[in-house]
Order: sequence, then C-alpha cells, then structure tokens
Amino acid sequence: MSDFEIRTLTDAEHRAASDLFRETVHFRPADDAEWERAARAYQPGGTLGAFDPELVGTARSFDAELTVPGGARLPMAGVTSVGVRADRTRRGVMRALLTGQLEGFAERGVVFANLLASEASIYGRFGYGLATRSRTYSVDRHRARLRPEVPVGGEVELLDLDRAVEVLPAVYERLPHRPGMMTRPEVLWRFYENQARRHDQPTKALVHHGPDGPDGFATYRVGGLHAHPWTKQLEVGHLFTGSAAAFAGLWRFLLGVDLVDRVVAEERPLDEPIELLLADHRRSSVDRIADEHWIRLVDVPRALAGREYGHAAPVVLEVVDPLLPGNGGAYRITPEGAERTDEPAALRLDVTTLAMVYLGTWRPSALADAGRIEVRDPAAAVAADVLFGTRVASWSGTYF
Repeated sequence: MSDFEIRTLTDAEHRAASDLFRETVHFRPADDAEWERAARAYQPGGTLGAFDPELVGTARSFDAELTVPGGARLPMAGVTSVGVRADRTRRGVMRALLTGQLEGFAERGVVFANLLASEASIYGRFGYGLATRSRTYSVDRHRARLRPEVPVGGEVELLDLDRAVEVLPAVYERLPHRPGMMTRPEVLWRFYENQARRHDQPTKALVHHGPDGPDGFATYRVGGLHAHPWTKQLEVGHLFTGSAAAFAGLWRFLLGVDLVDRVVAEERPLDEPIELLLADHRRSSVDRIADEHWIRLVDVPRALAGREYGHAAPVVLEVVDPLLPGNGGAYRITPEGAERTDEPAALRLDVTTLAMVYLGTWRPSALADAGRIEVRDPAAAVAADVLFGTRVASWSGTYF
C-alpha cells in the first residue's frame, strides 16, 4: 500500500508543482514575473500531484494531435514536467503518477501519450518507446555557398519577438506535417514565448512568403557575444517549411547574417537535405544524432487502424501491454489497414517496441535481430519492414 495520494491539481497549485519540478532538474524557482508568463503554459486540469502529505511529485500534460503515416491526426497528450522530490524517490511515486496519468488518458479517448525523456532508461517500463530521432548539424557560414541550381523565389520577412508571437502559430498550422509532427495548442506557444523572453539573447523570427502566402518560418538567436574568443554562433530553434523554395530561402538568409561564424541547426530531421544545398557538402557537419520523441500507444486498436501501411503481405502481430491489458491481443496488418484477429501471430512484441515501430523510425527486422521482437515466421519481419515504413523520416520538431 502506498502512503501517498495522487490527485489532479487546481490552478492555484500549479506554481507549487512548477517549483517542485524545477527543483528536480536543478533549476531555481520562477520569480513572479516569469511565473506570470509560465502559468499560461499550464492546461487546466492537466497536472497531477502526489501528496505525502505535502506535494512530493508531479506530472503535467496538455492535449494536442499527432500526425501519423498517411496524414491523419489522432488525439495525443504531451507529457512533461515529471518529477519527484529528492527525498521521496524510489518509493513508487513516479509509477503511481504515470500509471494514473495513462489510465486517465485511456478514459478520455486519448490515442497516444508523447514525451521527451530526460533519462532513456525510465519510460520503457511504462510502455513509451523511442519513436523519432533527430540530428543536430553545423554549417560554416564563412565558407558555405549554395549551389547555383538551388530553388529561388519568395521573400523572407524578419520579425521581432512580439510580432512572431502573433504570426507564427497560424503559419505553423497551415504547413504540411510529416509523420511524428503534432499540433501546437496555445499553452505550448505560451511556453515558447516564456522561454524566449527569459533568455539573455534576443530571439528573432523569419517568415518565408511564397506565391500562395507564408510557407515556412525559422527562429534563431546569436550566442558567444561575450565570451573569448568571441566565436559567434547562430542557433536555429524552430524551422518548418512547406516547399523546397522556402527551405532554401530561409537557409539563404541564415547564411547571410553578418558577424556570425557558424550556424547550428538543432534537432533536425535525419533526412533533411542541407548537404544537397551546398556547393561543398563538407561545409556542414553532424554534431550529434539523438533521441527525439517517445510515444506511448494508449489505444492500440485506434492507433493501428489510423495509420497508412506499405504494400506487402499481411502480418499478424501479437501485442503485450501489462499496464493497459485491453490493448493486448493479435492484430492483422495489411496495406488496407489493421484490425483485431484470432489468427495466429507471426510476430510478438510488447507495446514499448510497437511504439518504436509505429512511426517507421525502427525496422521490425532490426528490432527482431536485437531480440526485441519474437519472430515465429521470418518472412513476416521482412514484410513488416515494408508495411510500417515511411517515405520520409518521422520527426516532430516540437519540444516541451
């Protein structure tokens, strides 16, 4: 029996939850001015607290939609600010918070939970799997040149932060979404605004205007202005485009900003073609490949039925989900869709591994080779690679 209570926090308790979470990641509490902005990033009714008897743990969420292969958008909950006070760790507080949160999502009809993991070893036991990855790369601004055939067209408008706050949400919403991208509710845009306003260096925004209106945007700031040897670095935060001309146009602007030595694009898609734009592809270099989003299939039948599949022979999967056992059972996956079945399964996997497969980031055959999938028919693993594959790399580009 646990000796703590789990319940939904009132709006008046959100600041205490914020202070507790910031303490767990070794940040100072928000001062009054910052909290006034940060409070707008809390969705009412979206924060859980663990009490023993005072607040000792918290987990927060907000509602959005996740784009799945084929373009459909399904309900998701973004999970963030998960923390347990240092003197109450390893006593089941986090398990109670995350299990209660998942049960609440299931009751509300949420299909996915989605988070960015501070530690990679924690969330797999709750059914979250690493579903998207990203790369961070740098471009030598002094020596990089775009190839002459790179698309041209459109205009780039420079915005200050106040104007960006007004303009960017609508631009983001109208852009095409690749698998793994998500809608951005107002609470998330308020979170970004707070981050930008508390930063020492000003945030700038660019909007690319194509023939049919805005078709891309980027945000950036310049660092290194006060530290020897004063190597200045332009850091790209958000960058989303709906056309090749917008991608090229934004990069043409970024590489033309004066008093900058290199441009760093953080957490970009694995297949983003920056090298193909450059006359010398070695002027760009990959700094790291890293985790991006971890997803949890809260409603496996709806998730499997909601995405598009490649053209291959049908495969029957057996899914195991200890925390939400209603998800368990066999599913027949075909190019036409997915549904429950009584047929014998060719592949058996847990819900964590299914999350890794779902957006196409990991091939089922590779996970089988690693021992993550039990293979009863070797041909099925190869067919599953095609069924779950995607034309472009899945990626979110949204942090929280």
